[in-house]
Amino acid sequence: MLLARLLNRLVRSGSLTVIDPSNERHHFGDAPPDTGVVIRLTDPALPRKLFFNAQLHLGEAYMDGTLRVERGTIYDLLDLVSRNMGFSGRLPFEQAGRPFRAIRRLLHQFNPAERSRRNVAHHYDLSGELYDLFLDDDHQYSCAYFTEGHQDLERAQLEKKRHLASKLYLNRSDLSVLDIGSGWGGMGLYLGSIGQCDVTGVTLSREQFDVSNRRARESGLSDRVGFRMTDYRDISGKFDRIVSVGMFEHVGAPHYPAFFERIRDLLTDDGVAVIHSIGRMDGPGITNQWIRKYIFPGGYSPALSEVLPVIENRGLWVTDVEILRLHYADTLKLWRERFVANRDRARDLYDERFCRMWEFYLAASEATFRHRGHMVFQLQITKNVDTLPRTRDYMVDDERRLAERESEVFAGNREHIMAHTETARAS
Repeated sequence: MLLARLLNRLVRSGSLTVIDPSNERHHFGDAPPDTGVVIRLTDPALPRKLFFNAQLHLGEAYMDGTLRVERGTIYDLLDLVSRNMGFSGRLPFEQAGRPFRAIRRLLHQFNPAERSRRNVAHHYDLSGELYDLFLDDDHQYSCAYFTEGHQDLERAQLEKKRHLASKLYLNRSDLSVLDIGSGWGGMGLYLGSIGQCDVTGVTLSREQFDVSNRRARESGLSDRVGFRMTDYRDISGKFDRIVSVGMFEHVGAPHYPAFFERIRDLLTDDGVAVIHSIGRMDGPGITNQWIRKYIFPGGYSPALSEVLPVIENRGLWVTDVEILRLHYADTLKLWRERFVANRDRARDLYDERFCRMWEFYLAASEATFRHRGHMVFQLQITKNVDTLPRTRDYMVDDERRLAERESEVFAGNREHIMAHTETARAS
């Protein structure tokens, strides 16, 4: 079996047993067979498919049920493979395709406005009930911030918003903020209520547009927080602050110059922008085929080496860079556990194949952040050298001030802080 040759080279640590379509057992790794993951392949064509293109066919086989995990979980399998591959490991046929990588990158990441709308709808216009099954109460669909290790997801997502807000340098109460890729409105509502800013959020998702504006109305913040369904390239005017959380992954490298030109043109002279994005630590790459086909068409997680030169060439200052390493792995673990706990409800919304697809997506993403070199970066950007204080102490001070403000706003009024939850669930 060709696949056995590949796995014999790949799985050196741990234990993997593969039962092939002929019911023959193959063991790989340095641990006893009775201690590790056991999978069964039922399609006679599958071993060959996995040998030539595991990146695509592993996920498809799990979705179709032709790859079954008989001991352990799909996460256990992906974690085992990812640990053995490491962040720089590539399969033989991935190496063979490297000469064509630049062309494929351009084709896959070409995201003009209309294509961007279709790509966003593919993922974010799924039923809102699906996201209820695994996200936090505020529907934060991006990396949480775990200041004390493994605290609960709701607290970690609140602290993520606070952490980002501290980098925006909210030194006045009348600041205008543009939220690019505003999701279900949580960041904008936080900046409107806790930060006391005037916020304009933009999204390409009809589902998110409807929910976020409803949340603003029901939270009593629609006089200062509003959301528009439009492309960031079509925004005009000037803003004191710009924030973008989890949207930059959908821009595509060919469009980075246009993106940062819009940041530059939309910022006031003393403005501050903060970009929060998934990235990769091992240089420019290509989005996983299965993820691109089934989950995020047009999506790409960039290396900083692809982003920083573009910012520099736009005449902007990068005033702060922070790398969040295992925070997203821990976020995805909690999402995956919540989804698995609510799997029957997800099956009622869609079907078994969809459940397998979504579970594979969450498990593969977690393994990638733990072992394959993915991380999250936060970039703070200004137009002028003297916009911000000279040391980073103001960020710590602002986080404390914002935490106190949260206590003031929400103290004795628990139903107000939970209004975001009820609004999202009702939608």
